[in-house]
Amino acid sequence: MKKIKTLFVRVFDGKHKPIVTEEIEAGCEWVLNGEGKATRKYDGTCCLIKDGEIYKRYDFKPGRKLPVGAIPCQEAADEFTGHFPHWVKCDPNNPADKWHIQAFVKRVNVEDGTYELVGEHFQSNIDGVVQSGDVLVRHGATVLDVERTFEGIKNYLRDNEIEGIVFHRENGEMCKIKRSDFGFNWIKKGVS
Repeated sequence: MKKIKTLFVRVFDGKHKPIVTEEIEAGCEWVLNGEGKATRKYDGTCCLIKDGEIYKRYDFKPGRKLPVGAIPCQEAADEFTGHFPHWVKCDPNNPADKWHIQAFVKRVNVEDGTYELVGEHFQSNIDGVVQSGDVLVRHGATVLDVERTFEGIKNYLRDNEIEGIVFHRENGEMCKIKRSDFGFNWIKKGVS
């Protein structure tokens, strides 16, 4: 899954903490026009299920070695950051892939697609989705009812303890907005 645009133009405060403006990012106007669906953005790690295998995301940057068999998520590296996301198949014999594999084998009939792996081993279970262990959540599965205005989106994120919103358009386009883009804290609320 390639990096997706942020809905509103961001400005940086000098400490690398972006804050959004009310200006819509070019190409994202469809969101405020009411197109597509708003879905919950979970705070975990992105995975791909393809042909009965689980893949983790690998951010290939200058100076890093690209693993054998890596599948690019987009055509080229980001022109600003140099990041170039790829998918790398998880290895059941690699201790670094242990939690990915365990969450994957717990599921029955997992459809191909992208998922967020959330739980106690990913971002400290900040979403509080599970009591223990980890779970795969299909991207776009949790649909939200959000007013499609700058203030409506800002207020929704202020009032709901979620990482953010991803807007999905029927043609496959997506854009996102996170609570931190508005300067709201993302407080750990994991289940203990």
